[in-house]
Amino acid sequence: MFEDALLIDAAGRPTMQHHQAFSRDWDRIKEWSDNIYMPYTVTPIGSRLKPASDMYSAAVGKIDVTRFCYGIPVSVGECSPEAGNILVLTTIRGNGRHALGRGAAANTAVGETFVADCSRTDYFVEFDEDHLQLNLTVPHQLVADHAQQWYGAVPDDRLWRHKCTIGGRGSSWLALMDYVVRAIAESPDAMSGERLGARVQELITAQLLDEWATQAGLQLGADVASAEPAYVRSAEEYIDTFARSVPTASEIAAAVGVSVRALTAGFRRYRDTTPGQRLRARRLEGVRSELLRSDGRTVSEIANAWGYVNLGMFAAAYRKRFGELPSETRNPL
Repeated sequence: MFEDALLIDAAGRPTMQHHQAFSRDWDRIKEWSDNIYMPYTVTPIGSRLKPASDMYSAAVGKIDVTRFCYGIPVSVGECSPEAGNILVLTTIRGNGRHALGRGAAANTAVGETFVADCSRTDYFVEFDEDHLQLNLTVPHQLVADHAQQWYGAVPDDRLWRHKCTIGGRGSSWLALMDYVVRAIAESPDAMSGERLGARVQELITAQLLDEWATQAGLQLGADVASAEPAYVRSAEEYIDTFARSVPTASEIAAAVGVSVRALTAGFRRYRDTTPGQRLRARRLEGVRSELLRSDGRTVSEIANAWGYVNLGMFAAAYRKRFGELPSETRNPL
């Protein structure tokens, strides 16, 4: 089904590659795979074996689509969690034996797909000599953000640590992968862009999340925790601690490990506010608390200490919040 995936364009001509597509050099293969997938270890199964690797890649939004093999039997493991990537590996030829833990393993034959979130769990696989893979490298955060947006919360490790097989011959997942490789052949530049690429990226993420959750026995939107995610509480603590320095939404999101979009969605769902509104309220409350202490500083000095430059706008916001001017708080009648 995918024998020509990423090899030819819509007119049947060989695709143009910006890197060496075939290599017998371990260092060259490692450089490519570290960049496309993540750093990991690979060991030949057998002695004196030299790789004969095919390496083709294309982008669908933020997702890397690859056609890859080592050309020899190998064992792969110790994937770097810091890269933050989910591997979605579909067998085009040969067989992969994926470790599930406690001695169990899942074999993927032609047309079958295996999913492992290498940012949350360890992953080991053995490929036979004939293996050829159509792989996706999907950022964990991309899937987490999709879950937040569409289901209202990010799944816990019951999903992320669950390694499993999805799809199979005749499945909608395999049909989607067929569409993806055809779309890349027709419009490779558009697939890497923000319009078509972003839409196909969302299709992949949505289908992956649904298939994965089904295999993990989770009903998205029902089995996720009803309490606010930990990152919402962490963001509140960050805002309270650094309100004086007026952090941006990007800085707050980076501090708690989510995107600005997910952070805003979390605050709206669980706090009925936004990070910016929380920050503004915390700064005004901080000014009021210090005004009530009467420590000798002027209103302007206290306001400046909380990041206010335009004192007119500050006074208006303060009066709207507390029903009085800052000077009235400092010198009550």
